[in-house]
Amino acid sequence: MLDFAIFAVTFVIILVGAVLYLYPSSRRASGIPGLNPTDEKDGNLQDIVNKGSFHEFLVSLHQEFGSVASFWFGGRPVVSLGSVEQLRQHINPNRTTDSFETMLKSLLGYQSGVGAGANESVMRKKQYESAINNALKNNFPLMLKVAEELVGKWTSFPEAQHIPLCAHLLGLSLKTVTRLALGERFQDDAQIISFRKNHDAIWSEIGKGYMDGSMEKSSSRKGRYEKALSEMESMLLSVAKERKAQSRQTAFVDALLQSSLLEQQIMEDCMVFSLAGCVITANCERMCIWALHFLSTSEEVQDKLYQELEEVLGSDPISLDKIPRLRYCQQVLNETVRTAKLTPVAARLQEVEGKVDQHVIPKEVCSRLENGFEIPPKERVNNGRNRTYVAIFQTLVIYALGVVLQDSNTWSCPYRFDPDRFEDETARKSFCLLGFSGNQTCPELRFAYTVATVLLSSLVRRLKLHQPEGQVAEVRSELVSTPKEEAWVTVSSRK
Repeated sequence: MLDFAIFAVTFVIILVGAVLYLYPSSRRASGIPGLNPTDEKDGNLQDIVNKGSFHEFLVSLHQEFGSVASFWFGGRPVVSLGSVEQLRQHINPNRTTDSFETMLKSLLGYQSGVGAGANESVMRKKQYESAINNALKNNFPLMLKVAEELVGKWTSFPEAQHIPLCAHLLGLSLKTVTRLALGERFQDDAQIISFRKNHDAIWSEIGKGYMDGSMEKSSSRKGRYEKALSEMESMLLSVAKERKAQSRQTAFVDALLQSSLLEQQIMEDCMVFSLAGCVITANCERMCIWALHFLSTSEEVQDKLYQELEEVLGSDPISLDKIPRLRYCQQVLNETVRTAKLTPVAARLQEVEGKVDQHVIPKEVCSRLENGFEIPPKERVNNGRNRTYVAIFQTLVIYALGVVLQDSNTWSCPYRFDPDRFEDETARKSFCLLGFSGNQTCPELRFAYTVATVLLSSLVRRLKLHQPEGQVAEVRSELVSTPKEEAWVTVSSRK
């Protein structure tokens, strides 16, 4: 089974950009069919822009070239896999490193954990997962409280009032994520707003300014970035000192404080977790938004979910131990992830040579030569005036999950929201293979599922969701409508 990190779509371009920043370019896609670069410098970047999104670009790419295809980022070839069978074949047994974490730390200038051996990487990964799982357990009452507050607010609205899902659920996600990561300091809205402001300032420059060099050309932008980074680091060090003095064991940072890590290492790991925390926030927010949107379009699904909640929970509030018994709720969330393509793309650096169908995906590729020809890896050319050095780097492989999740060969009526499809064992196995469920699910996604389950259990037992008249939506074939910019619902009392 493939083991890869699930990234929110907002991180995909950053990941690819970071790869390009840290590794040189290449000139051949190992014979894999695909697009030729439309621009010598930018590769197929303009083609991606013209399609409107990276996902739509990959849909078009795989429609034209099949389930294994290639394209160009700058001078570097990238391999994209677009079907369950091809992902199943992709061989990558060395699963000890987190390429995204390594790249993010490199961009921030941090050193802790970078270049660590396999045993240390495995230990850090286990520690990281244990920290998230413990924080989930310890903060479950908080999740329930925040969800109940939101439902109580909605209950007070008139039935005809349109409720903006994005605006309301962003607050729910931010409150739970910051408290889970850093503790009680973030029960204050002012602290959350300050955190979000600095977080966004740092991330926007990592995502763009570092990649295109534009930040270095603007002293004001660089000043804002450095100020935000300094304030975030100071806040994290302050939180670590407070938590250590209090000896609490409820937040992610507490688990790090119990380890043998140095203060600087703890700060750096908290910074990476805080920045990557927008993956968690985005997953929580978007999963909840889409789940409520889809439920508002189907009274039948709402009623079926309500019956399960009544049978399993009765009049009791939801508890962590009862979540595994809510099988239909899990199906609703699985189908939400699949239909809405919450994570349309993931990426991984090829760590060993692999083969998909008849195509070999090399572990390493060499840089492009200035004189237009390519030489094997680990060789160096000096031809007099045109001195060229060949750098060795790992191949970037894109998992086109959004393409796979809409593949009619894997999913019957792929555009229809149908939680009942996950009663089928084949559908569940395919979903597990993609990393969205089962033992391979990343801790961040498990957290998003937990928050969404708590919200649905609180809301569906008290309220019915309805689509407001005139909702601006894009109607796709087979019964799916997708909200534009903001999704709206109206509610009515269930009892």
